[in-house]
Amino acid sequence: MPLHRTLYSQLAALFGIVLICSLYAMAQDDPPKHGRKYKAPPATSHIEVTVLKKFNGKPISNAAVIFDATLDGKDQGNLEVKTDPDGKATIDIIPTGSNVRVQVIATGFATYAEDYLVTEPSREITVSMVHPQEQLSSYQDNQGKAATRKPGVQEPVRPTTPATKPAGKPAAPAPAPQTTPQQPPNSDTTPKQ
Repeated sequence: MPLHRTLYSQLAALFGIVLICSLYAMAQDDPPKHGRKYKAPPATSHIEVTVLKKFNGKPISNAAVIFDATLDGKDQGNLEVKTDPDGKATIDIIPTGSNVRVQVIATGFATYAEDYLVTEPSREITVSMVHPQEQLSSYQDNQGKAATRKPGVQEPVRPTTPATKPAGKPAAPAPAPQTTPQQPPNSDTTPKQ
C-alpha cells in the first residue's frame, strides 16, 4: 500500500507543478493593464467659411475667423484662422455635434458673429461683411446710416478756430537764421594758367 501512496503523491505533485506552470503561461498571454483605457477621439467636422464683401461679392483676404466650440456645455477651446486670397478659412478639428460661434473680424468692416450647430461631417458657411453702421439710439432714427467715425484709433475732436492774439503790440518777425557758411580767406583762389 505504501507503494500506491507514494505513486499517488508523486502524480499529485507532478499534476500540481504542471497546473502551476500552465497558469503562469496563460497569465503571460494577457495584455498588461496600465492606467486608463484608450478612448478614441470624437468624430470631427470639416468647416469652410467664405468671407465676402456684401456690396460687390468679392472675397476678403486676411480676415480673422475665430471658431469657439462647445460640446455638451463643455468648452472645447477656440482657434483663429486667417482667410486665404479666395476669402476661405478651413478647419477640421471641431467635434461633430458641437455648437460653434463663428466670429469674423476684417479691417474696415463691422464684426460678424453667429452661432451654428454642426451636426454634419462637412459644413460650408458664407459670411457677407458690411461697412460699420451708426449705433442704434432711442433718441434719433439712425437705422441704416453709415458711421461718421472711421475705423481705427480715434483722436479727440479739437476746435479748428485759431487762438485769438492780444490786441496790444503786433509781434515782430524773428530774424532769419544765416544759411551760408563763411569761408576763410584763401590766397590760392586765382586760377593758374
